[in-house]
Amino acid sequence: MPAKPTTATTPSSSDEATRAVVQDFLAARLAGDTGRLVALFADEVDWLLAENPAVPWIRPRSTAAECAAQFTELTAHTVPEDARASVDAFLVDGADAVLMGHLSGTVRATGKTFEGPFALRLTVENGRITRHHLYENSLSIAEACAP
Repeated sequence: MPAKPTTATTPSSSDEATRAVVQDFLAARLAGDTGRLVALFADEVDWLLAENPAVPWIRPRSTAAECAAQFTELTAHTVPEDARASVDAFLVDGADAVLMGHLSGTVRATGKTFEGPFALRLTVENGRITRHHLYENSLSIAEACAP
């Protein structure tokens, strides 16, 4: 008997595995669990976040430890009580996941706020995140970091 084709209404086991890792990533991020984040990232990560010299936590990264450290650096430079993120869409297709939503925060050094939409593309292979591409309102963030 031929295999039943996968459709939007019948997630594959790959979809389910990807969704589980991304949910674990979001929970670890929310909890500030850097150790868990290191474990979730692959040894080498295809990291993309538009380089922004005005923003201390935005820089190139490629190792699991560097990727996990981004979250610690973000917390050190922003006011945690003012941080907000909402996910409006969470799409999974095999090894790839895309989250879209809105984020906002306040830069600790300046007291200025930033906000805007974001899209995050993650790829999960063998239970670990191998791609992390974040698209966000980098202009608003840079302006909030400027004295």
